[in-house]
Amino acid sequence: MCLIVVGWRAHADYPLVVAANRDEFYARPTAEAAPWPEAPAVFGGIDREAGGTWLGITRSGRFAAVTNVREPGMAQGQCSRGMLTRDFLLSRQTASDYAQGLAGEHYSGFNLLLSDGESLVYCSNRDGAPRLLAPGVYGLSNHQLDSPWPKLLTARQRFAAALPALPADNALFTLLADDSIVADDELPQTGVSLEWERRLSAIFVKSENYGTRASTVAWQRRDGAVHLHEQRFGPHGRALQSSLISTAV
Repeated sequence: MCLIVVGWRAHADYPLVVAANRDEFYARPTAEAAPWPEAPAVFGGIDREAGGTWLGITRSGRFAAVTNVREPGMAQGQCSRGMLTRDFLLSRQTASDYAQGLAGEHYSGFNLLLSDGESLVYCSNRDGAPRLLAPGVYGLSNHQLDSPWPKLLTARQRFAAALPALPADNALFTLLADDSIVADDELPQTGVSLEWERRLSAIFVKSENYGTRASTVAWQRRDGAVHLHEQRFGPHGRALQSSLISTAV
C-alpha cells in the first residue's frame, strides 16, 4: 500500500473504517480481493509474486495493512512485507502481542497497521516501538504515521468529512481518485527524482508502468458486519473490474 487513511472509533456506528490505495508495478502478478481459498473468513487481495497481501480484513473484523518506507538505495530485506499482514490475519494473537514479537530486521522498511477488533496498533521497523492508537483519524503513506505530506493532510480531511455518509462509500472513492499533483515547493524530499516526487505526490498515482492498482474501502459496523469494496486499475489509471464483499450478522 502507499496510502491508507483509517478511522478508528471515529464514527459511532462504524468502529473501523479504511480507505486505501495500493501503488505497485502493473506487471506484478496479483489476485483480486476475495475470500482466501485456504481461509474463507479472510478477505483481501493476494500478491502472487511473494504470497502475502497489502490489506485484508476478516469476517470477525480483524484488519491489517502495510506500506513500504521510501528509502531508495537501501538493501532489500530477506522477507516479503506482505507476509506481515498475511500472518497476522491468519493468527489469533492480539495486535499488540503480534507487533511486539516481530523481527523487523528481516524486512525492508515497513509501516504496519493492525487491529484485532479491540485495539488499533501502528508499528514500523523505522519508527521505534509499536504504538496503541487512540480513537481518531490517521493517515499513512511511505514515511511515518501522520507525516505531514500534502496528500496525507488532504486525504485525512476529506476522509473525516466523508464519514457521516456511511455506509455509502462514493465520497471515499472520490477521495482515493484524486490525481492532483502537489506544487514543487510543497513536495517532500524522499530521495527519488523530482519527476517521481511529483508523480508520487498525488493520492492516485498514474504512469505507464507503475501506479495505483487498487483503491479499497473497508469497514466494520458496530453490529459486526464487514464490508470490503475494491476497485482495480491498469496503466495510466485505466479502470478495470471491481470486487465487493459484504457480510451480514
